Amino acid sequence: MPPLHSPQDRLAEAIGLAHAIDLDVAEGLTVPVPHPRPSTLFGSGKVEEVRLRVEHEAIELVVVDHTVTPIQQRNLEKAWNAKVLDRTGLILEIFGRRAQTREGRLQVELAHLTYQKSRLVRSWTHLERQRGGAGFLGGPGESQLELDRRLIQDRIDGIREDLTQVVKTRDLHRKGRRKVPYPIVAIVGYTNAGKSTLFNRVTGAAVLAKDQVFATLDPTMREVRLPGGRRIILSDTVGFISDLPTMLVAAFRATLEEVIEADLILHVRDIAHAETDAQAADVEGVLRDLGIDPFATTTRLIEVWNKVDLLDEAARALALGAATRAARSPALVSAVTGEGVGALLAQIDQQFSAHDETIHLVVPAADGAVLAWLHANAEVTTRDADDEGAMHAIVRIDKSRHGRLLGRLKGTGVKVVG
Repeated sequence: MPPLHSPQDRLAEAIGLAHAIDLDVAEGLTVPVPHPRPSTLFGSGKVEEVRLRVEHEAIELVVVDHTVTPIQQRNLEKAWNAKVLDRTGLILEIFGRRAQTREGRLQVELAHLTYQKSRLVRSWTHLERQRGGAGFLGGPGESQLELDRRLIQDRIDGIREDLTQVVKTRDLHRKGRRKVPYPIVAIVGYTNAGKSTLFNRVTGAAVLAKDQVFATLDPTMREVRLPGGRRIILSDTVGFISDLPTMLVAAFRATLEEVIEADLILHVRDIAHAETDAQAADVEGVLRDLGIDPFATTTRLIEVWNKVDLLDEAARALALGAATRAARSPALVSAVTGEGVGALLAQIDQQFSAHDETIHLVVPAADGAVLAWLHANAEVTTRDADDEGAMHAIVRIDKSRHGRLLGRLKGTGVKVVG
């Protein structure tokens, strides 16, 4: 069973989520709910206690860090005379604020409409009895319900059609990158684990990296040259979170295709966070939802233990000890200071090198175009000219791309020595 988040950490996270959309949090409460009430979730005593606080402080919005049914939402809003937002609704609001690209906005809108539609259907079921006639001449309740359903469904269908084109375009881009071909390294992790800061440290890009949840929603990709000369494409992705709404995972699947198709996954963890194990379990759960087993021997994955600069001496010693015992050797880094980043890049290079083949090629002096192609599509580790001007090149290439290399060299006059 994966480790659970403590109530205190969940409360702190919920407050962070509220701050992410600039809400002024007047108070945060942890409420034990041993027996959830179908009508109000909480017991009558707690509902009354919250009502008095809401009334006394003139609070306009109450966020419940839990799934709240439409009936529960309606009853609580009536009891408290304030708007009620559950965890899914809050996360959707944040995503709506953060999405920058057309694709991101479409995905968020799809998730939002799916959420609204499910609540609309359930919350209007009490009007189903107001049937006044047959066919299209139903009662006012039914006609309004059907109209709202149809409007939302029409928009959902339109967005899905638009996203189909987005997926096709992204597919073309991915196929284009495969032709280059550079391996793709996707960065994943719990929200606010420091993914974008690490991305910026490695690539020198100016991706938004703030100390807030879901700072990155739209995927960003940059080419990176590793210390050994190999080139990769590094992809920064949306942060994961506990109880991430299923509709968001589904809506962002086009974006998360970058993770599914990646040659290597970097799982960035905030190793200084008290709930780092629980956060890691949440990320692993989302990866499994995407069809990726993080513990399978066939899955290329490196855990990156970030924020080591925030550890004191004792905590750092414990982290180093845990790293030596881990099944997969994690990389201990600080994306802020740069500590350990060089070793991480070398580890990435080593991951790919394990699947490489080394080929000795002799390129005729007059065939400079082939040599340029080799530099663009493989790693040329050494090159020396002989007395006749021919270039002897030692080329390192992934086994899966060996056949393509040989196909490109056919009819060029290039000799394969070994």
